Amino acid sequence: MRAEAQAHVDTINAAMALVRRFLDWDRALRRLDELDARAEDPTLWNDAKAAQALMRERRRLDESIVAVRRIERDRDDTVELIELADAEGDAAMADEAVASLAELAVRADADKVQALLAGEADANNTYVEVNAGAGGTESQDWAQMLQRMYQRWAERRGMKVELVDFHAGEQAGIKSATLMLKGENAYGWAKTESGVHRLVRISPYDSAARRHTSFASVWVYPEVDDDIDIQINESELRIDTFRASGAGGQHINTTDSAVRITHIPTNIVVQCQNQRSQHKNKAEAMKQLKARLYEEELRKREVEANATAASKTDIGWGHQIRSYVLQPYQLVKDLRTGVTSTSPDSVLDGALDPFMAAALSQRVTGEAVEVEDVD
Repeated sequence: MRAEAQAHVDTINAAMALVRRFLDWDRALRRLDELDARAEDPTLWNDAKAAQALMRERRRLDESIVAVRRIERDRDDTVELIELADAEGDAAMADEAVASLAELAVRADADKVQALLAGEADANNTYVEVNAGAGGTESQDWAQMLQRMYQRWAERRGMKVELVDFHAGEQAGIKSATLMLKGENAYGWAKTESGVHRLVRISPYDSAARRHTSFASVWVYPEVDDDIDIQINESELRIDTFRASGAGGQHINTTDSAVRITHIPTNIVVQCQNQRSQHKNKAEAMKQLKARLYEEELRKREVEANATAASKTDIGWGHQIRSYVLQPYQLVKDLRTGVTSTSPDSVLDGALDPFMAAALSQRVTGEAVEVEDVD
């Protein structure tokens, strides 16, 4: 078979092998049979909430299995057609079949990512929290660039973006900000972005035009829906109120309406100031706290299953997951997967899907990649 066609087949095979491994194929088939049998039970809908959960699981599992079988069938049919065309010397038919195989490889990669978005909370909306590292204005400006990057990424995917919390920097940028991204598989896509992000550029704030390195951290956690019960003991909370910051004028708050909640056992801190009402800000902060505690539980489960999980570390050198170099050359490099882009402007404008897809795949394989950081 032609080398070009074989390369497409290899891509398809790798994608389908990853999905089969992720699904635990034999177990998935048994589970689908079990769910089909339970779906036919006339008493199933006596408990509507349990029935809906079962049907959601069944639908997602069935879609993943059907997609694998369809792609593998189309692969085999197309390879057979190429071999037939080569045997008959029909170059036009062979070229057309190779083109179809290339399209199938692209579809296989897309279906692979979709299948990997089957975690317990992957379908949920998500919070994205950005915090500037040490370095004053430089890091605060970088944090705001990251905030915009995730907002643009979400908008590209048709998600709704809400600013939950925002703390401006002294001169420029932000000290921290929390976004809520609402859309299909928001958490599943964004969850691999947790970690430290490093920027290298000629500083616009340095009159000597020297090169600066800045750091900011990103923390992603899923919104907790009503079906997930998170118990929080009020005695383990410290609740502080303060005057919200704003752009000035009629939008500035004149009361202590902003709320900060500290969960003492875990030292998790959340805050909200986007509502004028202290009561509403407290309710939103409690939602964030439940989401953070839930994300922590999901992370522990992944660690126990020997999966690669994001961990919150110092915001500085040696802990970064991705480097963005704007000068003296143009490069974005993921230090976990090795995925690169020579168009930082596109990445900072939200072109993050290749980085996210590779990180999702790595969580399944658990294979570490030796990647050297950029200068």
